[in-house]
Amino acid sequence: MATAGVPQRFCRCACFCSENLYVARYGLHVRFRGEQQLRADYGPILRSRGCVTPKDFQQLLEELEQEVERRKRLGQESAARKALIASSYHPARPEIYNSLQDVALAPEFLAAAEYSALPGADLKGLLQRLETVSEEKRIYRMPVFTAPFCQALLEELEHFEQSDMPKGRPNTMNNYGVLLHELGLDEPLVTPLRERFLQPLMALLYPDCGGGWLDSHRAFVVKYAPGQDRELGCHYDNAELTINVSLGKVFTGGALYFGGLFQAPSALASPLEVEHVVGQGVLHRGGQLHGARPLGTGERWNLIVWLRASAVRNRLCPMCCRKPDLVDDEGFGDGFTREEPPTVDVCVMT
Repeated sequence: MATAGVPQRFCRCACFCSENLYVARYGLHVRFRGEQQLRADYGPILRSRGCVTPKDFQQLLEELEQEVERRKRLGQESAARKALIASSYHPARPEIYNSLQDVALAPEFLAAAEYSALPGADLKGLLQRLETVSEEKRIYRMPVFTAPFCQALLEELEHFEQSDMPKGRPNTMNNYGVLLHELGLDEPLVTPLRERFLQPLMALLYPDCGGGWLDSHRAFVVKYAPGQDRELGCHYDNAELTINVSLGKVFTGGALYFGGLFQAPSALASPLEVEHVVGQGVLHRGGQLHGARPLGTGERWNLIVWLRASAVRNRLCPMCCRKPDLVDDEGFGDGFTREEPPTVDVCVMT
């Protein structure tokens, strides 16, 4: 199914500034609309996790208020960083910024994408070309990038990390990594990856989740290392679909684990663990609860692409589970549009 014409303006839902605020110290995502609501909704669980004294609670309030203000400024500040990087940064591997070439992609990935685009392609045929990690959870894995491309991209990312350029971090759970749109890699790398290759695959794998209508994304690289981030708590993504590609380097531990869908009861009972394989990508639904086990040794870098379909999310925001309250934003925003979306079945989340 072809992608609908890309709208000129994307939006975010107003819930971005009030829902799913992550409090690392207490390992908790919270909704925040003020002190009274916070006490009523989270008082017992906060106390059980160490927020006991009035000073503890006041510190938490201040942190949440600061996070809300940070989120309100996020789009404009990100656009400013991107402009400065574009004008002042000197890449170590300039070829990375050229338009994505087939030579960067694993032959298995190219073959699966080519098959998926054929008029007679079906799910059964596609499943013969990739690994089914879990039929029940609809989690799949396949090679995506070649080893030389992973190495070149890592060299560029490390060079950027060592530069004096401003850096926006991926999210409140990952403190180390790079936003690819700020680095200028959305247009040459991620957009063609989504439009030319991932969409045909996702249309067959996840037609009920908007896989054939992907019209935006959020892409970032996360880094895990000793003395930095070592693990990632259980969460779900602000996306209809996700691909998580291991770029390297040499590491032990850090496996992904998956529970059920985020509304499901006993969602983390007997979680499924998936080991990373450098160059390979894990495909899953954004609403699948998941996290990362602690890193053992070495460094682990992963490219995460949140794939979004406005035809699905315009009806129901995946973060607040309500019809989105739209706010204009920079770039792809959070993937919402003001246009009337085409008719498409939404992903069944229960």
